[in-house]
Amino acid sequence: MNDGSPVLRRIQVSVLVLLGSVLLAALAGCDKLKQPTVSSLTEPHAANVSSLAHHPRLAVILDDVGGDDSAVQEIFSLSNRITLSILPNHPRSVELAEEAHARGFEVMLHLPMESEANESPESEELRTGMSAAEVARLFGAMLGTVPHAAGVNNHQGSRATSDQRLMEILMPLLHERGLFFIDSRTTAATLAYLTAERDGVPSGFRNVPFLDDVQQQGAIRQELERAIHAAREKGEAIVIGHPHPDTLHVLRQMLPQLSASGIELVHASALVHASGNR
Repeated sequence: MNDGSPVLRRIQVSVLVLLGSVLLAALAGCDKLKQPTVSSLTEPHAANVSSLAHHPRLAVILDDVGGDDSAVQEIFSLSNRITLSILPNHPRSVELAEEAHARGFEVMLHLPMESEANESPESEELRTGMSAAEVARLFGAMLGTVPHAAGVNNHQGSRATSDQRLMEILMPLLHERGLFFIDSRTTAATLAYLTAERDGVPSGFRNVPFLDDVQQQGAIRQELERAIHAAREKGEAIVIGHPHPDTLHVLRQMLPQLSASGIELVHASALVHASGNR
């Protein structure tokens, strides 16, 4: 058979067609590899939109409300976007919780718990070694003196919150009542937040220093500015202070400026997260 035979030419054409098909298929495959997936196009954009969906948010919790009657009217003169954590079993606990709720403040139970040094304990508090029945009874009684409580944070509690057994007894009591939990983090050894999150209790924790460990206006102002910076950096922050005169003075001055500076003041409940959502 010579090079010019019809049969050979047909074979050559068939081979060329086959090679062309293989080449086109390979090129098509390369194009598919180069094409971005839908998720790779939309996910980063969606994340950016989500992060810009709201202003940085700051929750300010005032602890120990009810311990000093002289501060009450000054507290109620502040923005009702702050959260008041009210001590139970005080003469005006019920009255203060009712009035705070009526004025639009969020109310929390400031739950007394055992501290390491046993400093200034409340008349009743949750203590390590208590039976489950005693914890349930005491917690229910305390909650009954703070009506409208939407959540709980610990008063003192450096020993109690680091006790796994006590936290495992407490958190189901919150869960069954639909309460959230804020860990005041009075000790680095705390297990309270982790236990709350594990048990499905919407939870959060103080993630900046206390406002008024140093009870001077300059120091309090500096800590509030630090909390504002943290809210901008992280998107949200929870800060805790107490109804000391200098603290209330600084809050009265600075809280009205938050909106103008791009910070949204929110109740603590806005910054708690259910398990698995962090």
